[in-house]
Amino acid sequence: MWPDPLYSAGIVALALVLDRVLGEMTRFHPLVGLGRYAGWVKRTLWRPTKVRGVLAVILVLLPILPFLWASRLWWLDALVLYLVIGGRSLSEHGNAVGQALQHGDLDLARKKVGMIVSRKTENLTEQQVVNATLESVLENGNDALFGALFWFCVAGLPGALVYRFSNTLDAMWGYKNQTYLHFGWGAAKFDDLLNYIPARLCALAYALGGNVTLALSCWREQAPQCASPNGGVVMAAGAGSLNITMGGAAEYDGYRCDKPLLGSGRPVQAGDIPRACRLVWLSAVYWLALLLILALFERVL
Repeated sequence: MWPDPLYSAGIVALALVLDRVLGEMTRFHPLVGLGRYAGWVKRTLWRPTKVRGVLAVILVLLPILPFLWASRLWWLDALVLYLVIGGRSLSEHGNAVGQALQHGDLDLARKKVGMIVSRKTENLTEQQVVNATLESVLENGNDALFGALFWFCVAGLPGALVYRFSNTLDAMWGYKNQTYLHFGWGAAKFDDLLNYIPARLCALAYALGGNVTLALSCWREQAPQCASPNGGVVMAAGAGSLNITMGGAAEYDGYRCDKPLLGSGRPVQAGDIPRACRLVWLSAVYWLALLLILALFERVL
């Protein structure tokens, strides 16, 4: 049964308000517990094979099963959805980098950006710090916010949980190094599959929040150059929407990655970080407005 758009809109609105007002829980956060559980699963099952990796993903997702049969309670839906999204936390981490740069503290900015990216940050220039921050904010706008809201509206609370669990596993295991090249394959592919539709809706929302024509052009022409089938879409559209150019070389866990340039316009600067954070929040507002429009049409028709 397709979820009621009005109910979904109400729960999404309440979860967004809770996230905006309360922010991320610093203690007893469920995703922290998931990370520990996933770490135990990895230590128990690890072998350099795809089969073991897929089995590990299934085992990590098993705790979601009780939610398939649980009665729908509005307060539980709102509470759990609030816990699995991270819009305010994303903005706080991004803006912390921008504030450090505004105060001329490049070393602090490197440490702050190291909390939200997996690349090495010790020797980054100021522009590289800004670039890494913007990439993280724009891509995680989908991963930490938009994608979870989409799957809640499509499949209820179990959908949001499966999505966020999968996203967390990809962040932990989705590396192309000796340890995770095969073991992390299942987590990476499952995350790619779940993100295919929400990433493109997020990119469209990014486009609507700025330079629409340029964002759509960058999406169409530049996203195929990216290694990630979904990350490239949201980053290219986001950079185009903001009229900036980002990308370039980065070092990840022992290997160098030459990323394509995304967007169009001037090079990135520290002031673009709060602009990107606002764009992420604006995309969530657009999504909520769309739900309300769908609810209105359902009742009229």
